[in-house]
Amino acid sequence: MAVGLFLPFVALGAAASSLAPPKFTTLPLGEIRPTAWLYDQLVVQTNGVAGHMHEFYDLVKNTDWWGGDSYYSYLEEAGSYWFNAMVPNSVLVNNTELILKTYDFLNYVLDHQDETGWLGPEVGTEKPRFLWGRYPFFFGAIQMVEVDPSLTDRVVNAMHRFVKVANKMLKRGEGVDDWAATRWEDFVIALQWLYDNHPNGQEELLVDTMIRLKWTGAPWEKIFAEEWHGVNIAEGMKALPATYRFTHNVSDLDAASEGWDLMFKYHGRPSGAFGADEMLSGLAAARGSELCLVVQSRGSYLYQVTGDLKYADRVERVTYNALPATITSDMWGRQYLQQQNQIAAKNMTPNPFPEDGPESNIFGLEPNYPCCTVNFPQGWPKFITNAFVTTPDRASLVHVYLGPFNVSTILAGDNHVTVNVETQYPFGDVLVSTVTATKPFMYYVRIPSWVSGGTFALDNEQPEALKPLEGLLGIYIRPGKRRITLALPSPISIESRPNSSVAIHRGPLNYAFDIERTETVIKTDPREAHAVDLQLDPVGAWQYAIDPSTAEYHYDSTSELKALPSPIWESGRPPVSISVLACLIDWPLAGDMFPADPPENPECVGEERRIVLTPYGATKLRISEFPVFKSKGFRGNGSFTDNKQVPLHV
Repeated sequence: MAVGLFLPFVALGAAASSLAPPKFTTLPLGEIRPTAWLYDQLVVQTNGVAGHMHEFYDLVKNTDWWGGDSYYSYLEEAGSYWFNAMVPNSVLVNNTELILKTYDFLNYVLDHQDETGWLGPEVGTEKPRFLWGRYPFFFGAIQMVEVDPSLTDRVVNAMHRFVKVANKMLKRGEGVDDWAATRWEDFVIALQWLYDNHPNGQEELLVDTMIRLKWTGAPWEKIFAEEWHGVNIAEGMKALPATYRFTHNVSDLDAASEGWDLMFKYHGRPSGAFGADEMLSGLAAARGSELCLVVQSRGSYLYQVTGDLKYADRVERVTYNALPATITSDMWGRQYLQQQNQIAAKNMTPNPFPEDGPESNIFGLEPNYPCCTVNFPQGWPKFITNAFVTTPDRASLVHVYLGPFNVSTILAGDNHVTVNVETQYPFGDVLVSTVTATKPFMYYVRIPSWVSGGTFALDNEQPEALKPLEGLLGIYIRPGKRRITLALPSPISIESRPNSSVAIHRGPLNYAFDIERTETVIKTDPREAHAVDLQLDPVGAWQYAIDPSTAEYHYDSTSELKALPSPIWESGRPPVSISVLACLIDWPLAGDMFPADPPENPECVGEERRIVLTPYGATKLRISEFPVFKSKGFRGNGSFTDNKQVPLHV
């Protein structure tokens, strides 16, 4: 048995004398900045619970990561989750108080590294030592080095010391419990950063540690062999691309791609996320998707390693749908689980979530479990910091995630480049990018798979049809300033869902019927008046079937003349909508305020009318997977605006 266990290390180690290069590399924290509505979104987050946890929330204010005694499990992830999110959040909004807090956190952890090299709250205690809680800390520390190079030696030396103790533990079979065994890929990614940027002559040890993590961790090639935890799968989607870099085996990338496709085929949601209320939950619209899953499942690393467009498309869908939908618009409250068809957010007994509690979908400080409170704030900042990448030679710049940004970077050959992207995307189809450069270079823009009939124009030239290669439009930029105008129209698309139901999309946005609701405060945290738990109840009809062939897209062009309202992810605020013919049907409940599966072949019990669908991310109670009926040709009376809903009753 010992020989059998040893052979993979020998064979793999011999093959992996170097790391395979990724398709793209990231830019340092601070070189990509959000602007317009996206900057406002980060300001809203900072003004919400994310920017105030350090003041009142015990798991952060008194975390054992910086000398307190608060933690929620032996996983020791609460403090490191917060740190990983607040490093980019604080820098991107230039919040001095939060920046100083991240320095306090970093300095405390590094100052208390013990003689073995161990880092974290277990130092000086009898607590068991598991590797996992360090991985989010490393990601935050790496981004601090990017924005403040004076920290490089201190952070890099501490990480190398930790690698030595981790390698010894792995050889002894220590530090990897069942939970940590599923998340080894995050440590591998941190190790690859060391290898690529600061190997310090330790290349052999770094690769050996990667291999040992792989062979003592979950076998992600077999993720469907048994029931898996949803957030662990979201983490594990990065495992095989990370493995590819030290095995050089393209089969690792093929297996990752196949697993990704199978996941979304059997568990995917129109919101871009996949279904898992703890364990994988299939396609049912009333089952849940955990918020931690939403922020962990986005495929930035997969796209950067492989260059496969489907991963980047998925990131946009998740970020512009599932992420805002599961957080209150002021970002003081969040759900543990969101539902595609969510007709109430309240205590449900019995509830539709077999493994989670009856309050899992209320909006509050920490419904069901606290992990999502400290983890969700990484969502928007990490999306922003991965929105642009470079080719490995740093000669070319690539705009990956579309939205309003400002970029300032230095490419190869001391080429100083700035990019300013003006757009309302995903609420609009046009992006105007002003690019300046001191030397010529190739500039690439990702063209999403849903775009049809798009064009681009340089300066005052005539628009040309888009001809992307592997999802990227290449544009040669001469020294000086150039103006690029991209028009990226998309048709309305109809997605088939279970029970002959459908979901409606246009561009990256999923559209949903925003159910009229009341909000009731059911609990207020005594330490912070803004931290309330909300119960949402429906007060309007939601039992609609639609005729998807009648869907019409509407865009309020007057929104281009002013800033989008803040916060944008709230009922009635996005300038886009889709109207569709609908009728009320008999659609029963399946339990305490959650709907049964959409009825097949429903009969109308009310007159046809035109209803309004709005971006999923701006809804809190919704139907987004609809039963289908065939309209008898009714087109309604009056204008489209006559039938707008008023979702929130105050």
